[in-house]
Formats: sequence, C-alpha cells, structure tokens
Amino acid sequence: MKISSDILRVYKSLHTWVGITSGLLLFIGFYAGALTMFKQPLDRWAAAPLVQLSAADSQQLDSLINEVLQQHPSARQDITVYLKQDESISAPLRWEVHDKQDEHGHGIDLDAQAWHAGFNALGEPVSEPVKQSLLGDLIDQLHRTAGIPGHVGDEQLGILILGVAGLLYALALISGLIILLPTLVKDFFLLRAGKNKKRFWLDAHNVIGITSLPFHLIIAFTVVVFAFHDVFYGTLAKTVYAEVPMFGSRGGAPAVQYDLTELAPVADVIHQVKQAAPAFEVTQLRYMGLEGPRPLIRASIYNPDYLVHGPVTAYTGVHPYTGEVVMKNMIPGEGSDWSGIVMHFFALHFGSFGGDPVRWMYFLLGLSGAFLFYSGNLLWVESRRKKQKRDQPLPQQTRSVRWMAAATVGVCLGCIAAVSAAIAGAKLGHWLSAADINGFYLQVYYGIFFGAVVWAFWRGAARAAVHLLRLCALTTLLIPLSTLAGWLWPPSAIWAHMSVPTLMVDVTALVAGAVFWWAAERAKRRMVTATRDSIWSLQTA
Repeated sequence: MKISSDILRVYKSLHTWVGITSGLLLFIGFYAGALTMFKQPLDRWAAAPLVQLSAADSQQLDSLINEVLQQHPSARQDITVYLKQDESISAPLRWEVHDKQDEHGHGIDLDAQAWHAGFNALGEPVSEPVKQSLLGDLIDQLHRTAGIPGHVGDEQLGILILGVAGLLYALALISGLIILLPTLVKDFFLLRAGKNKKRFWLDAHNVIGITSLPFHLIIAFTVVVFAFHDVFYGTLAKTVYAEVPMFGSRGGAPAVQYDLTELAPVADVIHQVKQAAPAFEVTQLRYMGLEGPRPLIRASIYNPDYLVHGPVTAYTGVHPYTGEVVMKNMIPGEGSDWSGIVMHFFALHFGSFGGDPVRWMYFLLGLSGAFLFYSGNLLWVESRRKKQKRDQPLPQQTRSVRWMAAATVGVCLGCIAAVSAAIAGAKLGHWLSAADINGFYLQVYYGIFFGAVVWAFWRGAARAAVHLLRLCALTTLLIPLSTLAGWLWPPSAIWAHMSVPTLMVDVTALVAGAVFWWAAERAKRRMVTATRDSIWSLQTA
C-alpha cells in the first residue's frame, strides 16, 4: 500500500507526541492493571492467616444475619453474605465500619474496620473484628488513577487524567497503524538483531503493537468510557432512557416501611435469582441500604462462559424484603441493547470471561502494553540524540533528551520496584505496622517510586537503569523468599500459604525477578559497549 510521504509525516508526528505525552501514565496503568487480573490470589498471599469461621446453610444464615443486624447497626447499610467457601473467605458474613463517610463516593477507606461473623467449632454464632489487607484494592486503585491523588467534583483526578491519556492512546494506536501500512506485510514479525539497537527496539515495538492491536483498541476505548461514564450515563439517561432507569428498577417508590425481621429467607432469594439466571451460580448476596428508601440485595452470579459486568461475576438485584428480582439488566442476555453494550465494555476491559486462560492472556497483554510505552519513549530518546560526527568532539545531549530518558527509567522501573516492594512488604508490614498495614503499603510504594525518580535524574538514565533494574529484581525476588522464610521457619511472624493460587504468585515473581536481573546485566553491558554519543553510554552519562 502506498501512502503519501506528507501524510506519513503528519501521522508519525502525531504518533510520537501523543505517545510521549501519555506514555508514562499509561505504563503505570497497564502494569498495575496486569496484576489486577489476579487480585484475589494477591490478596490471599498478603493476608495474615485468620481463624476460619464455619460455613452455614441457608437457615443458619437467616438467624446469623438477623443477629448481626440487631447487634451491629453499621452492618445494615452494607453487609455481604458469602455462599461459596474458599480459602480467601474467613466467614460467611462480612461488613465494614466507617468512621466517616466518603464525601466523594469513590476511593478506598483505609481506616475502615472490617468485621466478620460465622459459627465457631462449637456451632455458636461469633462476630469479631478482623485485620483487613487492601493490597489488591490499592493496586487496582493504582491501575485506575496512576497513583495521582485528589478529586475534581465527585470524580478522582487520576481517573480523569487517565481518561484523557486513554484518548491520546487511541490516537497513537491509529496513527501508528497508518505509519506501518506501507511496509506491514514485508516487515510483519521482523526482528532485526544486531549492532543497530534502535532498529531492534523499533521492530519489537511494532510487532507487539500490531499483534495486540485489538486488545489495545478495546482498552483505549473502555478507559475513556470509564473515566467519563458520568457524562455518558447522564446523556443516555436524558436522550435514550427518559423516564426508564438505565440499569433497571431498584424496587420503585418506597411505599412500605419494612422491619429487619421481615427479610426474605436466603433460600428464597437464591431460588428467585436462579429462576432469573438459571445458567449461573449464586456466589454472594450483598445487602445494601436495608433501612433506606431503596433497599437492595445485589446478587453476584458466576459463569465463566459469559461476558459479564463485573471483574469476575455478573449481577442481579433482589428486593430484600419481598424476595422479588427487581434488576435484570446486568444478567447476560437480559435488559436493553444499551445496557448490553455497557456490559460488553466492562467485560472486555476486565477480561471477565473464559476463566483463568483469558486472565493469563490479559495479564501478558497488559505487560505487553507497558512495554509499548516504555519502548516508545526509549525510541523517542534515541531518535533525538545528537550523534557524534567523525573527528568531532562528543556532543552534549539536549536537556529534553536527558530528562525524558531519566523520566522513562525512573517512572517505569520505579513503578515496578515500588509495587513489588509493597507486595513483598505485606508480610513484614503486618509485624512492623499491624495497626495500619494499608498505610504501610502506601508509604512503601510512594517512598520507593519517588526515590527511583529522583535517583534517575541524579545519576542519569544509563546508570540508573542498571541500579533500578537490580532493585526491581531484588524487590520482586523478595516475594517468593518471604514465603520460603515462612515455610522454613513457621514460628516467625511471616507466614506461607501453600494453596496453588498463592504459590503461583511466588512462581510468577521468581520468573519476573530473574528476568529483571538479566535485563540489569544487559543494561550494564550496554552502558560499557554503547557508542560514545549514546544516551545509554557511560561516557555520556
């Protein structure tokens, strides 16, 4: 295919600058997003062992729910009933007590006190506070905000900024595809290794970009939708839905004042949900606003063969007192065309279909996206460095080139090292900072992240790349080493979970740590052997 050189020049400029302006933020979003594909195993890996309270049948749950709601009024606003037992669930009932309300309605309450309730070994009902690790939620928050704090109105500032970055990201993808069209067939899957390192990095950048293009287009589009969903939903509510609620009714006007003792039996609720969604398994019942004007049970329903609204499950709504299903729009195949479109946005972004194979695929694609932004910035640096001419003195690289190289190394490798350190520090943090483990995560992450950025600007990109890659390797290898320490020395404050999902966290970290150490050795060799005018040369650094 032949395209005018003027058109290619315009699109190349567009691709370069939109990639540069959004690349570092999107690297953080993609790297953290890849980890959220295994949020539950990460949470379990980081959580201290808890006394497991026995599961309960539906009749026992009815009495337990009633007792908890009478003794703990805070649970009436939001309490979750777990119908499926696994190692990450310590009890059949769980809720949180908040000292203050979130004025924005978003974010994570790090100070919330978690409680759980169930039955002890004697069959007696027990309610007790539990230590809550929010590691998975904090990584997810990093994925959605890139770690940028603050609010604009009712929305988090970081989400809005990443929404703009997602729009630029879509432009970069489209313009990059147009640039490659003339040589797409000839150069597809071509990786030219040799002395020209820039050509190798460009080939790798192009191959990953083209092979994962559908995934990246989906993510770019859904990021924009999520960031500005209030605007989209408000517009749809006025122009499409009119008087009809967008996601179904929550029970109509509160014509009847109900008493907590009138809650529908759990067995009846499950039966009604199964009638509405026979192909799905009911895994959780979340009771919300039981004393408010719109009480609701949000039932989580699971089937890996369907595209669903949530990260793992689909949802439906049940009136907690009548047992009637009042919200079906989030059940796959139910609801309007518009709600189906919205559900597909969520499902394609979360990878909430196909079970573990799709999750691993999304994990690898997320890492490939992070590589795209890292390699794109390095290509920008390499293409703008001043090259030494024959018999001329070594040129001084421009400030913009040096600063972009340092920022790329500091932000990208600093993010990796900081996330790994926060994960590895989970077990140690329970011992050092038991009262505020979630605050400990934030201190570790931001301390290492900003320290890495400062180090990169102080030492220069070439030296800092070696140091920070070694830091990435060491902090990542600390993850399996902490498990090994807990296994070899059980009396210690460190623990070791031996289930397959948590051990896979250790195995993945072991592989990643080895890759980071190998990359550090390659960077050290490059620093010595690179041409004198390269930004990665020891002489230039």
